[in-house]
Amino acid sequence: MSATKQHPFYKSLTVAVLLVWTAAVLYPLVWTLFGSLKDNQQFMLGKPWALPKFPLLWSNFSYVWETYGFSGYFLNSAIVAGASTLLSVLLAATTAYILARFAFKGSGTLLNLYLSAMMIPMILGLIPLFFLLNEMHLINKLVGLIIVYTASALPFGIFVLVGFFKTLPRELEEASAIDGAGYNRTFFTVMLPLAKSGLVSVGIMNALNIWNEYIMGTVFINDPSKYTLPVGIAIMQSEMQYRTEWGPLFAGLLLSMIPVIAVYVLFQRQIADGVTAGAVK
Repeated sequence: MSATKQHPFYKSLTVAVLLVWTAAVLYPLVWTLFGSLKDNQQFMLGKPWALPKFPLLWSNFSYVWETYGFSGYFLNSAIVAGASTLLSVLLAATTAYILARFAFKGSGTLLNLYLSAMMIPMILGLIPLFFLLNEMHLINKLVGLIIVYTASALPFGIFVLVGFFKTLPRELEEASAIDGAGYNRTFFTVMLPLAKSGLVSVGIMNALNIWNEYIMGTVFINDPSKYTLPVGIAIMQSEMQYRTEWGPLFAGLLLSMIPVIAVYVLFQRQIADGVTAGAVK
């Protein structure tokens, strides 16, 4: 390490920048929490940035959960995110394993085709996807949304997992074949567990993206009983019409963020290590 990087001034500058960045990230979350504990009067008095007054309105959370159907939205998001994540990870793992370990004509082109899909915004395919799902009678069904989310998550998963599978020693597959294991058994019992860090990273990133997705959920689902959380929050605000209930609205936002924050806190190391390791390898 050079002498310049060890200078106290640069260390202090780095710490200061990181502290400012941390404050910029945490402030909206803290402000959302404070807003969820207020009533409309505190917002309308011209002090929306002030601390909430006592008594704190924890009842905003139960109110939005029961009155605006957040329990149903939460369950729909959990079903869609969970099923889409499992399917996308499984399909990406099998595809990435074939592309990484078996050389066949057109394998490179197929891999590039998958990777090129990462550069195409999904919003460009909304209209043809809508007509396709309509023909398949999957509009207003969570199954249709799961299929779309699974397909959209595949390119990123393949990109990361191909790097993992390429680094695994071929001697493991040869030893498994000598023991009499076929391709399926070798993949599921030997190769897949060795790529666990990559699978966890891909699964977490896909789950977070699907949990927060709004546009496709709005276009493909029009049944209020099947809305996901992002769509439910937008509908909740529109239902308030001329009088926005700011406290419950912030409470709803905070409820939708809790799973995302929990995942980032619990799996932040796996997210960083898995994505960088897979990309570098």
